[in-house]
Amino acid sequence: MIKEEAYAKINLSLDVSGRRDNGYHDVRMVMQSISLHDTLTFEKSEDFTLATDNAELAKESDKGKENIILKACRVLTEYKGAFGGAKITLTKRIPIAAGMAGGSTDAAATLRGLNRLYDLGLSMQELETIAVKIGADVPFCVKGGTALSEGIGEILTPLDMPSETKIVIVKPDINVSTKNVYEAFDSLSDPFHPDVDAMVKAVNEDNTGAIVSNLGNSLEAVTKGLHPVIGEIEEFMLACGARGALMSGSGPTVFAITDDINVTALEAKLKQKYPAYYVKGHFYGKTIS
Repeated sequence: MIKEEAYAKINLSLDVSGRRDNGYHDVRMVMQSISLHDTLTFEKSEDFTLATDNAELAKESDKGKENIILKACRVLTEYKGAFGGAKITLTKRIPIAAGMAGGSTDAAATLRGLNRLYDLGLSMQELETIAVKIGADVPFCVKGGTALSEGIGEILTPLDMPSETKIVIVKPDINVSTKNVYEAFDSLSDPFHPDVDAMVKAVNEDNTGAIVSNLGNSLEAVTKGLHPVIGEIEEFMLACGARGALMSGSGPTVFAITDDINVTALEAKLKQKYPAYYVKGHFYGKTIS
């Protein structure tokens, strides 16, 4: 049996720089793996099957939707040729549709896991190439860590992983359509563009103060407009002493960067304020295995 951890990500900076004729958007993002993760196990089998403790994902096949983990199995088989199947078990901990690449990181872990299970001999670069065919965030999730992501997400430049930094995650109990957020962004006359280069510099210099100062997300204003609670959560985080707060991806998850001494207190205050939401302290940085 092979085991893989699938780490969630946050965007320390996300800039949408343009829209292609095919509908995809060009982005420049600083992507950061965090300690929150799913766990997948792989055992050799005749067919590819998926078992999970998440009821929503377990129902996907009943709705005729291809689960992204099984899609990764199919795409890898198309690339490599038939090599066998696998019984895949997913322990789901990353909230679904949260803007933290929960599905993408599971797909990436599947590529890594099958590569190990069957000794396919594929390099990380090859796995990233295959990952592009699954989804825009999947290439980053193959290796994770800290990276500048460009193009539609497939052009990756590794950055120095910062020192361990405490964060608190809040995922509101709402659904956000990434497609609708990008469409609304396209209609903005004067969209916000964060200084991605300044964030890259801050990360490489391991300067938490500069990281906090340069947090920015081009999509945040759109999603806040659709779901004002996102802005309310950020304001509450800052009022409770967080050093900085930002929405990840197209939302709705918000993360707060905080000092070690304050993370437990901030988590408690947020749980009291938002008892129906996912609230949990995590971290990012060099200590993630």
